[in-house]
Amino acid sequence: MDRQLTLMVVHAHPDDECLSTGGILARYTEEGIRTVLVTCTNGEQGDDDGGRKPGEPGHDDAAVARRRLGELRESVGHLGLNHLELLGYRDSGMEGWEANAHPDAFANVPVETAAGKLAALMEHYRPQVVVTYDATGGGGYGHPDHVQAHRITVAATERTGIPDKLYYTAIPRSAIKRMFEMMGEHGVDLGDFTPSDDFGTPDEQVTSIVDVTPYAERKLKSLRAHESQGENIFLLRMPEEAQQEAFSHEAFERVLSKVKSPKREDDLFAGLRDTTA
Repeated sequence: MDRQLTLMVVHAHPDDECLSTGGILARYTEEGIRTVLVTCTNGEQGDDDGGRKPGEPGHDDAAVARRRLGELRESVGHLGLNHLELLGYRDSGMEGWEANAHPDAFANVPVETAAGKLAALMEHYRPQVVVTYDATGGGGYGHPDHVQAHRITVAATERTGIPDKLYYTAIPRSAIKRMFEMMGEHGVDLGDFTPSDDFGTPDEQVTSIVDVTPYAERKLKSLRAHESQGENIFLLRMPEEAQQEAFSHEAFERVLSKVKSPKREDDLFAGLRDTTA
Protein backbone atom coordinates (compact mmCIF):
# COMPACT_ATOMS: atom_id res chain seq x y z
CA MET A 1 0.00 0.00 0.00
CA ASP A 2 1.29 3.45 -0.87
CA ARG A 3 2.08 5.71 2.07
CA GLN A 4 0.59 9.14 1.48
CA LEU A 5 3.11 11.97 1.51
CA THR A 6 2.50 13.79 4.78
CA LEU A 7 3.93 16.85 6.53
CA MET A 8 3.49 17.26 10.29
CA VAL A 9 4.34 20.60 11.89
CA VAL A 10 4.50 20.84 15.69
CA HIS A 11 4.00 24.28 17.27
CA ALA A 12 3.59 25.54 20.83
CA HIS A 13 0.76 28.10 20.66
CA PRO A 14 -2.08 29.34 18.49
CA ASP A 15 -0.44 31.89 16.09
CA ASP A 16 2.98 30.15 15.96
CA GLU A 17 1.99 28.37 12.76
CA CYS A 18 1.91 31.50 10.63
CA LEU A 19 5.35 33.00 10.21
CA SER A 20 7.83 30.17 10.07
CA THR A 21 5.64 27.47 8.51
CA GLY A 22 2.48 29.07 7.11
CA GLY A 23 3.97 29.08 3.63
CA ILE A 24 4.96 25.42 3.57
CA LEU A 25 1.60 24.40 5.02
CA ALA A 26 -0.20 26.28 2.25
CA ARG A 27 2.21 25.23 -0.50
CA TYR A 28 2.34 21.53 0.28
CA THR A 29 -1.42 21.33 0.80
CA GLU A 30 -1.91 22.83 -2.65
CA GLU A 31 0.53 20.29 -4.07
CA GLY A 32 -1.65 17.46 -2.75
CA ILE A 33 0.53 16.56 0.22
CA ARG A 34 -1.37 15.85 3.43
CA THR A 35 -0.63 18.54 6.02
CA VAL A 36 -1.05 18.19 9.78
CA LEU A 37 -0.63 21.02 12.29
CA VAL A 38 -0.16 20.00 15.92
CA THR A 39 -0.64 22.84 18.43
CA CYS A 40 0.53 21.92 21.91
CA THR A 41 -1.12 24.56 24.11
CA ASN A 42 -4.37 26.52 24.21
CA GLY A 43 -2.69 29.94 24.51
CA GLU A 44 -4.10 30.94 27.91
CA GLN A 45 -1.25 33.38 28.51
CA GLY A 46 -2.21 35.74 25.72
CA ASP A 47 -3.91 39.13 26.06
CA ASP A 48 -7.64 38.99 26.81
CA ASP A 49 -10.49 40.86 25.12
CA GLY A 50 -9.91 43.93 27.25
CA GLY A 51 -6.20 44.00 26.49
CA ARG A 52 -5.40 42.73 29.97
CA LYS A 53 -2.06 40.97 30.27
CA PRO A 54 -1.63 37.60 31.97
CA GLY A 55 -1.42 38.07 35.72
CA GLU A 56 -3.35 41.35 35.69
CA PRO A 57 -6.63 41.54 37.66
CA GLY A 58 -9.57 40.27 35.63
CA HIS A 59 -7.52 38.32 33.08
CA ASP A 60 -9.66 35.31 32.14
CA ASP A 61 -7.42 32.44 31.07
CA ALA A 62 -10.29 30.24 29.90
CA ALA A 63 -11.84 32.97 27.77
CA VAL A 64 -8.45 33.75 26.22
CA ALA A 65 -7.98 30.09 25.32
CA ARG A 66 -11.42 29.89 23.68
CA ARG A 67 -10.79 32.98 21.61
CA ARG A 68 -7.28 31.98 20.58
CA LEU A 69 -8.37 28.51 19.51
CA GLY A 70 -11.11 30.10 17.46
CA GLU A 71 -8.54 32.37 15.83
CA LEU A 72 -6.37 29.33 15.17
CA ARG A 73 -9.17 27.63 13.27
CA GLU A 74 -9.65 30.77 11.18
CA SER A 75 -5.91 30.88 10.49
CA VAL A 76 -5.95 27.23 9.42
CA GLY A 77 -8.78 28.06 7.04
CA HIS A 78 -6.67 30.72 5.33
CA LEU A 79 -3.74 28.34 4.97
CA GLY A 80 -6.00 25.55 3.74
CA LEU A 81 -4.20 22.77 5.56
CA ASN A 82 -5.85 19.38 6.00
CA HIS A 83 -5.73 18.51 9.70
CA LEU A 84 -5.47 20.43 12.98
CA GLU A 85 -4.64 18.46 16.13
CA LEU A 86 -4.73 20.03 19.61
CA LEU A 87 -2.74 18.48 22.45
CA GLY A 88 -4.68 20.73 24.85
CA TYR A 89 -1.94 21.64 27.32
CA ARG A 90 -1.93 24.82 29.39
CA ASP A 91 0.19 27.74 28.14
CA SER A 92 3.25 28.11 30.39
CA GLY A 93 3.81 31.81 29.68
CA MET A 94 7.13 33.47 28.94
CA GLU A 95 10.20 32.49 30.91
CA GLY A 96 10.02 34.02 34.39
CA TRP A 97 6.26 34.51 34.45
CA GLU A 98 4.19 33.33 37.40
CA ALA A 99 2.40 30.93 35.06
CA ASN A 100 5.60 28.88 34.78
CA ALA A 101 4.82 27.39 38.19
CA HIS A 102 1.34 26.12 37.34
CA PRO A 103 1.39 22.32 37.70
CA ASP A 104 -0.60 21.86 34.48
CA ALA A 105 1.65 24.12 32.41
CA PHE A 106 2.93 22.39 29.27
CA ALA A 107 6.56 22.94 30.29
CA ASN A 108 5.91 21.00 33.52
CA VAL A 109 4.38 17.95 31.86
CA PRO A 110 6.81 15.01 31.81
CA VAL A 111 8.36 14.80 28.35
CA GLU A 112 7.51 11.12 28.03
CA THR A 113 3.83 11.86 28.73
CA ALA A 114 3.42 14.59 26.12
CA ALA A 115 5.67 12.73 23.67
CA GLY A 116 3.32 9.76 24.00
CA LYS A 117 0.38 11.84 22.79
CA LEU A 118 2.42 13.15 19.86
CA ALA A 119 3.74 9.68 19.07
CA ALA A 120 0.15 8.46 18.80
CA LEU A 121 -0.50 11.14 16.18
CA MET A 122 2.65 10.13 14.31
CA GLU A 123 1.43 6.54 14.35
CA HIS A 124 -1.91 7.67 12.96
CA TYR A 125 -0.69 10.04 10.22
CA ARG A 126 2.75 8.46 9.53
CA PRO A 127 4.43 11.68 8.37
CA GLN A 128 7.57 11.45 6.28
CA VAL A 129 8.49 15.03 7.20
CA VAL A 130 8.21 16.60 10.66
CA VAL A 131 9.02 20.22 11.53
CA THR A 132 9.42 21.85 14.94
CA TYR A 133 11.77 24.24 16.80
CA ASP A 134 15.42 23.77 17.73
CA ALA A 135 16.56 23.14 21.31
CA THR A 136 16.51 26.87 22.10
CA GLY A 137 12.86 27.16 21.10
CA GLY A 138 13.62 28.74 17.76
CA GLY A 139 16.83 30.64 17.08
CA GLY A 140 17.42 31.49 20.73
CA TYR A 141 13.82 32.45 21.59
CA GLY A 142 13.86 30.36 24.76
CA HIS A 143 10.10 30.25 25.43
CA PRO A 144 9.44 27.30 27.77
CA ASP A 145 6.64 25.94 25.59
CA HIS A 146 8.75 26.13 22.44
CA VAL A 147 11.57 24.29 24.17
CA GLN A 148 9.11 21.66 25.38
CA ALA A 149 7.63 21.28 21.89
CA HIS A 150 11.15 20.60 20.63
CA ARG A 151 11.75 18.00 23.33
CA ILE A 152 8.56 16.05 22.77
CA THR A 153 8.92 16.10 18.98
CA VAL A 154 12.44 14.71 19.14
CA ALA A 155 11.30 12.11 21.68
CA ALA A 156 8.28 11.06 19.60
CA THR A 157 10.41 10.88 16.46
CA GLU A 158 12.91 8.61 18.22
CA ARG A 159 10.18 6.54 19.87
CA THR A 160 8.24 5.82 16.70
CA GLY A 161 11.01 5.83 14.10
CA ILE A 162 8.36 6.97 11.61
CA PRO A 163 9.59 10.31 10.20
CA ASP A 164 12.14 10.06 7.40
CA LYS A 165 13.17 13.68 7.82
CA LEU A 166 13.15 16.05 10.80
CA TYR A 167 13.61 19.79 10.48
CA TYR A 168 13.95 22.71 12.85
CA THR A 169 12.54 26.07 11.86
CA ALA A 170 15.31 28.58 11.20
CA ILE A 171 15.55 32.34 11.09
CA PRO A 172 18.85 33.07 9.32
CA ARG A 173 20.78 35.82 11.08
CA SER A 174 21.34 37.55 7.76
CA ALA A 175 17.56 37.64 7.19
CA ILE A 176 16.98 39.11 10.65
CA LYS A 177 19.55 41.82 9.98
CA ARG A 178 17.92 42.66 6.65
CA MET A 179 14.42 42.70 8.17
CA PHE A 180 15.38 45.15 10.89
CA GLU A 181 17.18 47.33 8.37
CA MET A 182 14.00 47.46 6.28
CA MET A 183 11.88 48.29 9.31
CA GLY A 184 14.25 51.10 10.22
CA GLU A 185 14.13 52.39 6.65
CA HIS A 186 10.32 52.51 6.85
CA GLY A 187 10.27 54.13 10.29
CA VAL A 188 8.70 51.22 12.14
CA ASP A 189 8.88 51.84 15.89
CA LEU A 190 10.08 48.75 17.72
CA GLY A 191 10.41 50.47 21.07
CA ASP A 192 13.29 49.04 23.05
CA PHE A 193 13.39 45.77 21.14
CA THR A 194 16.56 45.03 19.23
CA PRO A 195 17.79 41.51 18.42
CA SER A 196 21.01 40.38 20.05
CA ASP A 197 23.92 39.34 17.83
CA ASP A 198 23.31 35.68 18.64
CA PHE A 199 19.56 35.75 17.97
CA GLY A 200 18.49 33.61 15.05
CA THR A 201 20.12 30.70 13.26
CA PRO A 202 23.70 30.94 12.01
CA ASP A 203 23.45 31.03 8.22
CA GLU A 204 25.78 28.05 7.84
CA GLN A 205 23.32 25.83 9.76
CA VAL A 206 20.47 26.52 7.34
CA THR A 207 20.09 23.57 4.97
CA SER A 208 16.75 24.26 3.36
CA ILE A 209 15.05 27.38 2.02
CA VAL A 210 11.59 27.00 0.52
CA ASP A 211 10.15 29.62 -1.80
CA VAL A 212 6.60 30.38 -0.64
CA THR A 213 6.18 33.70 -2.47
CA PRO A 214 2.79 32.74 -3.97
CA TYR A 215 1.48 32.13 -0.45
CA ALA A 216 2.65 35.33 1.23
CA GLU A 217 -0.85 36.82 1.18
CA ARG A 218 -2.30 33.70 2.79
CA LYS A 219 0.34 33.90 5.50
CA LEU A 220 -0.59 37.52 6.15
CA LYS A 221 -4.30 36.65 6.39
CA SER A 222 -3.40 33.80 8.72
CA LEU A 223 -1.42 36.15 10.94
CA ARG A 224 -4.19 38.75 10.97
CA ALA A 225 -6.65 36.07 12.08
CA HIS A 226 -4.89 36.16 15.47
CA GLU A 227 -6.39 39.57 16.13
CA SER A 228 -6.35 39.29 19.91
CA GLN A 229 -2.56 39.11 19.90
CA GLY A 230 -2.02 41.79 17.25
CA GLU A 231 -0.30 44.14 19.66
CA ASN A 232 2.42 41.54 20.16
CA ILE A 233 2.98 40.76 16.47
CA PHE A 234 5.29 43.53 15.29
CA LEU A 235 5.43 42.15 11.73
CA LEU A 236 1.87 43.37 11.27
CA ARG A 237 3.23 46.91 11.62
CA MET A 238 5.65 46.45 8.75
CA PRO A 239 5.01 48.15 5.39
CA GLU A 240 3.56 45.88 2.71
CA GLU A 241 6.83 45.74 0.76
CA ALA A 242 8.73 44.56 3.83
CA GLN A 243 6.03 42.03 4.69
CA GLN A 244 6.17 40.52 1.22
CA GLU A 245 9.94 40.10 1.47
CA ALA A 246 9.78 38.70 5.00
CA PHE A 247 7.02 36.24 4.12
CA SER A 248 8.38 35.01 0.77
CA HIS A 249 10.78 32.30 1.98
CA GLU A 250 10.91 29.92 4.93
CA ALA A 251 14.16 28.45 6.20
CA PHE A 252 14.93 25.22 8.02
CA GLU A 253 17.74 23.18 9.48
CA ARG A 254 17.62 19.50 8.51
CA VAL A 255 18.69 17.36 11.48
CA LEU A 256 17.56 13.91 10.32
CA SER A 257 17.26 12.33 6.90
CA LYS A 258 16.93 8.65 6.15
CA VAL A 259 16.93 9.38 2.42
CA LYS A 260 19.52 10.91 0.15
CA SER A 261 18.99 14.68 0.08
CA PRO A 262 20.88 17.57 -1.48
CA LYS A 263 23.19 19.43 0.88
CA ARG A 264 21.12 22.54 0.17
CA GLU A 265 17.42 21.96 -0.45
CA ASP A 266 14.53 24.00 -1.79
CA ASP A 267 11.99 21.24 -1.03
CA LEU A 268 11.48 19.48 2.32
CA PHE A 269 10.28 16.41 0.42
CA ALA A 270 13.48 16.11 -1.64
CA GLY A 271 14.36 12.43 -1.84
CA LEU A 272 10.87 11.32 -0.85
CA ARG A 273 8.56 12.02 -3.75
CA ASP A 274 9.36 8.79 -5.59
CA THR A 275 9.91 6.57 -2.54
CA THR A 276 6.51 6.45 -0.88
CA ALA A 277 5.63 2.82 -1.55
